[in-house]
Amino acid sequence: MARDKKAYETAYTLRNVRDAGKERFLKLFRMFDHVSVSFSGGKDSTACLTLCVEAARELGKLPVRACFFDEECIHPPTVEYVERVRQRGIDTGEVALEWYCLPLKLRNACSNESPWWRPWDPACPELWVRQPPKGAIMEHPAREPDMGIPEFDHCIMRKNECLILGLRTQESLRRYQVCTAKKNDNYIAYHGGYSKAYPIYDWSSVDVWKLVQIEGIDYNRTYDELNRTCLFNNFLGQRVCPPFGDEPLRGLWKYAECWPDLWHKMVKRVPGVNTAWRYANTELYSNTAKPENLTWYEYVELLVANHTEQEVREHIQRRIKELIGRHEAKTDDPLDDEIHHPLSGCSWKFLAAVAAKGDLKNREQQKMLNCANQTLRKLGITLDEARKRYGKK
Repeated sequence: MARDKKAYETAYTLRNVRDAGKERFLKLFRMFDHVSVSFSGGKDSTACLTLCVEAARELGKLPVRACFFDEECIHPPTVEYVERVRQRGIDTGEVALEWYCLPLKLRNACSNESPWWRPWDPACPELWVRQPPKGAIMEHPAREPDMGIPEFDHCIMRKNECLILGLRTQESLRRYQVCTAKKNDNYIAYHGGYSKAYPIYDWSSVDVWKLVQIEGIDYNRTYDELNRTCLFNNFLGQRVCPPFGDEPLRGLWKYAECWPDLWHKMVKRVPGVNTAWRYANTELYSNTAKPENLTWYEYVELLVANHTEQEVREHIQRRIKELIGRHEAKTDDPLDDEIHHPLSGCSWKFLAAVAAKGDLKNREQQKMLNCANQTLRKLGITLDEARKRYGKK
């Protein structure tokens, strides 16, 4: 299908997002010895792989390395789509897809008693929801027992290699803040000896689907199934992601509704899944369901004690101590039970959210700053004024 450039135009720049994205991919190939794509099978990584292949073809750097981490409990159309991408890459020589089926340590937010789970766990193959695909990488010498996907990413990256991720700022404030921390090349993040890049960070969901539609690109048919549910045309709600994390568990109903055969196996596979399916969108899975006879401080103590695994409980205690330390570094004011402080954003109510979710990925610190900004707006004062009123003496 012929490309219609006008379909990509925005009111904010003379360039359309497709051309800007393409320029970033070309720049990455010139900056780094190797460029690879973290491929999830979702629409965003599809857009990244498409533009990466196009840039590599122009520069004579094919094939593009793509890494897919199969977390076992994934949508059947995702498995089918990734297989098509792998086969097409073999046929054309443009993509070298590495399909990893490893027992990495992943978050299970469905259960406080079992906060981790391992896909493809060799100790229980009888519980696997499906068999791994032919040619999957089932072992790797660099993998250590407690590694998750981010840690293992670093093990498979080559010297001076940049890993492409389909992160877009439209999807969350946290992602927006990641990509706007720098004025220049703000889509590139350097982590010591390795780098990650988010070259479509300024695309909208509509931009991604226009790329698929206008250029006739193959895509994951999971989205077709989701469009048959209450998520019809809800582009931000249609997520192709692992199901058991702190936020994704609220979408477990999609598996039960769209893929019942897979769902019945998932219930037996991971502890707490059936309970999370029933109650994830209720107060049972929310820190706001505080008993009336407890203060938020007392509720924090109760939530921490509810985590039965010692490793998790100690992690939460360290995180709470760190966040309180950040508060004390900015003000002499004691923590309020419920009101977020205008400088730190901290309160015992906020810490209850940390204790309930576990903050095992250390993401709550940024949310605390967002709470501070909300309080500043409610008070109608600037940050400088807050520092004069509430800062350390």
